[in-house]
Amino acid sequence: MPEQTFLDIRHLEAGYGRSQVLFDVNISIPWRGGVAVLGRNGAGKTTLMKTIVGELASPKGELFFDGRDITRRRTEERVRSGIGYVPQEHSVFARLSVRDNLAVGSLFNVDPAAVDRILTIFPKLGQRLDQPAGTLSGGERKMLAIGRAMLGDPKLLLLDEPTEGVWVGVIEEITERLIELAKQIAVVIVEQHLDLALRVADYAYVLDRGRVALQGAAGEVRSDPELLRYLAP
Repeated sequence: MPEQTFLDIRHLEAGYGRSQVLFDVNISIPWRGGVAVLGRNGAGKTTLMKTIVGELASPKGELFFDGRDITRRRTEERVRSGIGYVPQEHSVFARLSVRDNLAVGSLFNVDPAAVDRILTIFPKLGQRLDQPAGTLSGGERKMLAIGRAMLGDPKLLLLDEPTEGVWVGVIEEITERLIELAKQIAVVIVEQHLDLALRVADYAYVLDRGRVALQGAAGEVRSDPELLRYLAP
């Protein structure tokens, strides 16, 4: 289990209406570094992310963030406390320009240089500032979504499939940025690209039918013979 726990998830259950998806999930996220959440489609990965950020209520279990109980906190309260979230879909405002998308992300950031830093991290965005976000490539939209989330100055960043729909030539660029980011804050990544996820992550959890089936240091999980069984369709 990671040391210096920053987000502590205890006996979490969640789902949609009468359909339960997560069962007795226990996960610890350190204050800095990458953590991968792996599993086949339908294993509960996105449900876990939505529950952490507060989009889904958890009828059972507890979530402690930075020493505080956030189990019953609303999404906006969790975001203000330092949780950033980049969802799998609809992660940018398509009709707004890149500039305006970033402006939305910086509403609560008093640092005037924050946007400039994001443009340094993702220089392609600086070339598209007046372009509607909906006309960007898949990779550029992902960069914009990550950059906008970072403008909230999160202590913990949740990324759900950050390279889905991204051209292979851009995946490496995003991966390198996430590796650097994980040296500064806590990063939780849900990702189908196993190699990418385990490059970013120091620790990994594997979900199977809503339960933690395997966990350990990224290298240990990668070499575990059980891993492919849990990832197979």
